[in-house]
Amino acid sequence: METVTLKKGEGRALKSGGAWIFDNEIASAEGNPENGDLVMVRDFDGYGLGTGFINRNSKIRVRMLTRNPAQEINREFFEMRVRNAWEYRKQTVDTESCRVIFGEADFLPGFVADKFGDVLVIQSLALGMDRFKEDLVEILKEILARDGIQIRGVYERSDAKEREKEGMERRKGFLGQPFDTQVEITENGVRYLVDVKEGQKTGFFLDQKYNRLAVQRLCRDARVLDCFTHTGSFALNAGIAGAREVLGVDASETGILQAGKNAELNGLSDRVRFLCRDVFELLPELEGAGETFDVVILDPPAFTKSRSSVKNAVKGYREINMRGMKLCRDGGYLATCSCSRFMTYELFTQTLSQAARSVHKRLRQVEYRTQAPDHPVLWAAEESYYLKFYIFQVCEEK
Repeated sequence: METVTLKKGEGRALKSGGAWIFDNEIASAEGNPENGDLVMVRDFDGYGLGTGFINRNSKIRVRMLTRNPAQEINREFFEMRVRNAWEYRKQTVDTESCRVIFGEADFLPGFVADKFGDVLVIQSLALGMDRFKEDLVEILKEILARDGIQIRGVYERSDAKEREKEGMERRKGFLGQPFDTQVEITENGVRYLVDVKEGQKTGFFLDQKYNRLAVQRLCRDARVLDCFTHTGSFALNAGIAGAREVLGVDASETGILQAGKNAELNGLSDRVRFLCRDVFELLPELEGAGETFDVVILDPPAFTKSRSSVKNAVKGYREINMRGMKLCRDGGYLATCSCSRFMTYELFTQTLSQAARSVHKRLRQVEYRTQAPDHPVLWAAEESYYLKFYIFQVCEEK
């Protein structure tokens, strides 16, 4: 196996528990490994740090698979990784629909697998892992079968931009026999049709599962506004919880059509309605009309996907939260979040505080949450900690 040697003083993130080695941390790569090849990683003094796969197309030059220099990377190794990931989910989450493999946080960098009932959706975002993709799918199906779960279909959603950074083309399609890509699931007592072919990411945002459940208890007999509703998930949780009126808003016509179907599926069309509008345009209109709500939910897309655009993202988060707070009745509730890892906990918290001061509101924190346990946060791997979720009671300054 070829060897990559770090510069003296480099590899700090790796040594503290991270999974990545960047291009500027490497002193040499002996043996001229090809992109995607497994390489042994050594410190500047020759000390073995483990095995990963290299890709010169990416600034993330090596993604680590194991810290054990003696570990063989073979089928037994991947069986161990997948088995451990599944056993962890069985102990921590409802596995009817869940993320079974979460890349670096499950020590399988660049590989994601979501389970929607009896369907798997996979993403392969790193060249080295792409070579093992089909083996991982077969192993995953075998391990699920041992628990009586027969997977009827697998769909690949490797159509993210990250593939291009790895020097790979984007791709999507069936892995095996075709099947109906409108898959029905149930989560928190709510039924959804998940479009695994055309929906965002892998078709459904499983990371908010228990945050949606946390919002339910605030919504009985409430008037609720759900902004950036996507396919209606928070709005439908509010409806199931007994809200008297729910308005879900999103700029995507496709998302709103799917949300409407999901409302019908749950018998909620009389109380939960959806509107295709730009949230930034609609909120000032609602405010100008004197509208108020018992619960306002803000679940926007990531306003920043790089450190360079964080300042503009802060402005966006501050504006929608100012608007959301003003639309809350006195003593009402605001659920607000950021799904960008570059919008850190500290920065998001500071932004919310600034928004509250700007509109003369006082925030009483009900709780702080993050992503569901099937999206585990691996300490020292900052990319795995991305979702910040607050619930506040919003009070007038009196």
